[in-house]
Amino acid sequence: MGRKLPALAPAGAAAAGRKRKGATLTTLAACKRPARAQVIGGWASLPTDIVGLITCRLLAGDGDGDVVDYIAFRAVCSGWRACTPTARDPTLRDPRLRPRGWVALCDGDAVRPDDACEIVFFHTRTARRLRVLLPELRQHRIVGFTDGLLILVHKRTTEVRVLHPFTRVVVDFPPLAPVYHAVVRRMKLLDMSAAICSSASSATSIAVVVWFLCTSVVLGADPGSDWELLHRGLYVWNTLSFQGKLYATTLSSHEILQLYPPPRQEEPLENSVVVAHAPYFADRMYSDFLLVESGGRMLLVVRHPAPGTKEMDWSGLEVFRLYEVHLSSQQCKLIPVNTLGDRSLFLSGDRCLSVSARDLPTLSSNSIYFSLPWDPIVLHSLGTGLSERLAESCKIHDGKDRIRPSVRPFTIADHLMTYCHTPEWSKGLMFHEYQHIPESFKELIKNIRAQDAQVRIPRIG
Repeated sequence: MGRKLPALAPAGAAAAGRKRKGATLTTLAACKRPARAQVIGGWASLPTDIVGLITCRLLAGDGDGDVVDYIAFRAVCSGWRACTPTARDPTLRDPRLRPRGWVALCDGDAVRPDDACEIVFFHTRTARRLRVLLPELRQHRIVGFTDGLLILVHKRTTEVRVLHPFTRVVVDFPPLAPVYHAVVRRMKLLDMSAAICSSASSATSIAVVVWFLCTSVVLGADPGSDWELLHRGLYVWNTLSFQGKLYATTLSSHEILQLYPPPRQEEPLENSVVVAHAPYFADRMYSDFLLVESGGRMLLVVRHPAPGTKEMDWSGLEVFRLYEVHLSSQQCKLIPVNTLGDRSLFLSGDRCLSVSARDLPTLSSNSIYFSLPWDPIVLHSLGTGLSERLAESCKIHDGKDRIRPSVRPFTIADHLMTYCHTPEWSKGLMFHEYQHIPESFKELIKNIRAQDAQVRIPRIG
């Protein structure tokens, strides 16, 4: 218990004691206690050089930085805002100010994030979860992610937009309708994929590259410029935006190509920049060649059937070869990689992802998560060479009819695998539940078609 405060004397108590004679206003003022000195110090008075060190750490380019922490840091007081640069980069060019490490989760309720105008973001290093309201998504469809930035296409005008989900900065690009009618035509606009690169023509802007899986053209544009045909005759399979450039593997070759920046003007469109040739092995005709950034490195992951594996030995059906792609040397080198350490890879033709199992302990380290036509999530250990099915007890249908309700809560592996499969994520569907949609799910199929039909390509001329 603290000390009791002395009781206040009643107003008339002074009359019972000895009277003070000659009390004037001056003497009363002299009896007042001196004012308490203003407290100086605290976080607001942090020296500017210390603030600068914190800023460098929060915006570190080694993967430890996070622009969301930086935004929160600047919101503490006006003094910190005054001595730190703004987080709102109007060009979206600065990679330090992008929400790297943040992935978009799926609610699994068949509601498209762009229709709900909100997205749940998950940070793969800290496991933080943020639900962000984004009214900017209204009248748009999400067609891609790069470094946490959203790539949108307008449902009526086909204008392309890049949105930073935390600073709300928007960079607009011209409509796709003219070039679509000229060189694409056959494919649905929502069958497109897109990525963000550093502009090759301007040091202060970004570029957007667009391609269609079954159309052998690659398009690109800067803000305010028309869409250009960058490549013809390339059936792009898997891409990776790395250090401001866009790399890809194709369906028809075993090469790593540089899609952006494109070849010089004097070179034909068919001669894209070949970065490296995949190593030769007998069954590579039946292999997948996938690119992923892992710990600041570019990796080539080659997935192929195990030679001579008996059909009953299911756990060893797939073999993976990993190579680090060295781009710094004059002649690109592929260095074999035998272990991922504490990393886990999530593979898909749409997008590949690398995360640390040390940060997310429910994942398996030195392992690869992938899918098979009959199994949506398979875990392969590089240490043992064996695989296991993870979604066997969570399947909601048997290929024809529903067999159980959705099994919740979803695991981190469920969410990360869904994030890597853009078509399912964009429809609000978990990939392990809707890798295939049976014909008996008539209401769901009807809703998906109605939502896709909202995207209309205006006629030109």
